[in-house]
Amino acid sequence: MMRTARSRPPVTARRVPLFCDTTLAARIERAEAQLIAAASTATRHRRGDAAGLVRPVAGGVASFAEADSPFNKVAGLGFGDAPSAAELDEIERAFTAYGVPTQVELAHLADPTIGTVLTERGYRLVSFENVLGLALDASSGGDTPEGGDTPEGIDIRTSEEAELERWLDVVVDGVAHPDTQGVPSHEEFPREVVRGAVRDLAGAAQAARYAAFRGGVLAGGASMRMRDGIAQLTGAATAPAHRRRGIQTALLAARLADAEAAGCDLAVVTTQPGSKSQQNAQRAGFDLLYTRAILVRQP
Repeated sequence: MMRTARSRPPVTARRVPLFCDTTLAARIERAEAQLIAAASTATRHRRGDAAGLVRPVAGGVASFAEADSPFNKVAGLGFGDAPSAAELDEIERAFTAYGVPTQVELAHLADPTIGTVLTERGYRLVSFENVLGLALDASSGGDTPEGGDTPEGIDIRTSEEAELERWLDVVVDGVAHPDTQGVPSHEEFPREVVRGAVRDLAGAAQAARYAAFRGGVLAGGASMRMRDGIAQLTGAATAPAHRRRGIQTALLAARLADAEAAGCDLAVVTTQPGSKSQQNAQRAGFDLLYTRAILVRQP
């Protein structure tokens, strides 16, 4: 059943920005580590392959899903005990055995000694990504914006299982043609790997899928995972022919409304610095909470 999503107006001066301390960052990074672990496990199940890695480490997780996968990383590190040299040795050996670099995503609010340890081990800074958040409960630090209709002709609904392949086509096509605004990603992934990763992320990670229709045509897709009060916006893409029509804003508004209705108190999204996605999120009321440094050690 179609529904018209409601968008959110620009932030006003009266709204109190969401403040992120180390406790909130640890909560978000824990959810991120759980998401990566679930998606990585799903990839191995889809492939029917016993190979792979999902290992807890220092409050985070080390994950290898398959060759060229976006889930090959160490996520959520730095909010538990600092990893020992032996733990890092073992993780680096595992990634080397798979023929890939060891990539660590390290929040700038994490234990600062970890950055020193990693650089001394030969890790190099290659990129950054931003984590933005929106309080969905006024008591959590800000008023949730409301009101405003999406552009005429755009409808959002939860995506049906029967249209999964078409939904994947649209999302993967959108990912393959990224906007050029902002800092480009340091990574590129093969199309079929992206398709599998999106399927695994939206499927086994139990993320809800959303479809955007413009003029009756499937024009965009998005997903969201809700756990422990956090709504993780786990990706959104619009087919190139339908961009700059308000589809991303409509997909964002629909997910936020559902997250709030489900009792989530926080929505989070990860973006490239200075990207159109970041701009759209900030227009919807998201605040920049912290930045992750992407550190890589070659085999």
